[in-house]
Amino acid sequence: MPELPFRDRSEAGRLLGQKLSERHFPEITIVLGLTRGGVAVAFAAADILKAPLDILVVRKLGVPWQPELAMGAVAGGRVRILDEELIRELGITRQEVDVVVAKEMEEVDRRERLYRHEKPAPDLHGWTVIVVDDGLATGSTMTAAVHYVDSFRPAAVIVAVPVASEQACRQLRTITDDVVCLATPQPFHAVGEWYDDFRQVSDAEVQRLLEQHHRKFGPLVKTVAPGVPALH
Repeated sequence: MPELPFRDRSEAGRLLGQKLSERHFPEITIVLGLTRGGVAVAFAAADILKAPLDILVVRKLGVPWQPELAMGAVAGGRVRILDEELIRELGITRQEVDVVVAKEMEEVDRRERLYRHEKPAPDLHGWTVIVVDDGLATGSTMTAAVHYVDSFRPAAVIVAVPVASEQACRQLRTITDDVVCLATPQPFHAVGEWYDDFRQVSDAEVQRLLEQHHRKFGPLVKTVAPGVPALH
C-alpha cells in the first residue's frame, strides 16, 4: 500500500500508472478518465502506459433535498442507474427523479460538447477499457460508467483507482473483469481525505490535459485490429 495521503491527483495517477504497467495489455487498450477529477489521474496513468486517453462524463443524481446523497447516476448520455430502494424509502416521486435526471443530462451534454469539440464519443467495441477515477466511496458513479462502457461490448473493462473503500471494490468486481486499487484504507469516509491537494478540477484543466496528451501521442489510434472500429 502506498503512503497516504497522496500529494495530489497527478502523483496518484503516476503511482497507478506504474502499477498498471506491470501488466501486459493488448495494443487496443484505452484509458477513460471520469470527469472531472478522474481525468487528472487518468492523464498521468495513460502517459506511463502510452495509451490513448479519452473522457467519460458521469454525473451523480442527488436526492432533491440532499444533493450530496446519491440516488443514482447518469453516464455518457446513454446510461441511467437508479437506486430504486433508496428512492422508495425516501418517498421520492417519479416526477422529482425526472427533474434531477433532466438537469444532470443537460450538464452531461454540455461537458461532452465542451471537451470533445462536437466530435462523437469513441466506439469502444472490442477494446480493453481502463476506467479511471480519483477514488471510490460508494462506487455508484463508477457503476454507471461501467454499464456505459459495457453497452459498447468491449473486450474487457478494468476499473483503476488510487484509493477506494473495500465495499466499493467488492461491488465493482462483480461487474468488471478486474479492479485495480492501490489502497483501501479503513475507515473510509470520503475520497478527499486521502489527498493533500484535492482542489476541484476545472473544465479548462480537463481540456488542457486532453490536448496535452493528444499533442504528445498523436491521434487516439494509430492502428486497429481487423474488424475493430477505430476511435475518432
